[in-house]
Amino acid sequence: MIQEIRVKTLEDLLPLLTEQENRPELGRNRSSYLYRGMPDASYHMVTSLSRCCRDLQKKLEPAILNNFAKYAVRNDPSVADSIWNRMITGQHNGLPTRLLDWTHSALVALHFATTEDNLEEMEDHDCVVWRIDMQEQISHLPEKYRLAVGREETTLFSVDMLRGLADSLDQYDEDMGDHSIVIIEPPSTSARIVTQYSFFAVIPMGITDIERFLDERTERTVKYVIDRKLRWRVRDMLDALNMSERVLYPGLDGLSKWIARHYYVKEQEHNQE
Repeated sequence: MIQEIRVKTLEDLLPLLTEQENRPELGRNRSSYLYRGMPDASYHMVTSLSRCCRDLQKKLEPAILNNFAKYAVRNDPSVADSIWNRMITGQHNGLPTRLLDWTHSALVALHFATTEDNLEEMEDHDCVVWRIDMQEQISHLPEKYRLAVGREETTLFSVDMLRGLADSLDQYDEDMGDHSIVIIEPPSTSARIVTQYSFFAVIPMGITDIERFLDERTERTVKYVIDRKLRWRVRDMLDALNMSERVLYPGLDGLSKWIARHYYVKEQEHNQE
């Protein structure tokens, strides 16, 4: 079941930012949650492959990945190693894939929730941060997958772990069916993977509605809906905390986006001058 929480004040964000659980055996606070920020609360969670190929995604996915590997291997030889390397590299370079982006940082998710391509739309709609529990996702996995993370004493899969369990898309889809999803930690091949604290959900073809899956199969999924009137306030807070495009997109493009937004003049303020 999905729990929806409405956020109307900065104080309402505090649980989202401080929900790490105490681990007595470690004497530390640790979180098993992943987050996904989206700029419009009405948006549905869909993969770029689904948006691009619709009902033909299963048929077209192998061709997309194989053609990517054929031409990308010169720039990144790792794409020849496995289907999962191709998918991860492609995802970070705009290729349509079945991967869905998540982050281990609530602040990073808030950044993506409070960022618009058109800043005039910032107060037109609510935004959203989704939260899922990695431990809960593991509990739904087939036994061989649960045993694999148990041996590694982790809550995440590496590329090598997943390749050892499913070396093809068909095998993965057969194993997952419509009842489970693997969360993978990508190798740090890109500065953005590191700065955005990135993780990916590998969506099987059997799950055609991600939100329905979360509603029917999970108990700890939360949808934080942030009121549209609060978006600029949260955005300004994040900038003050150095959580901006300048940090999350290392390079001149990220710097330029940050500067453009920093100096953006809201229409009502401009009219008052």
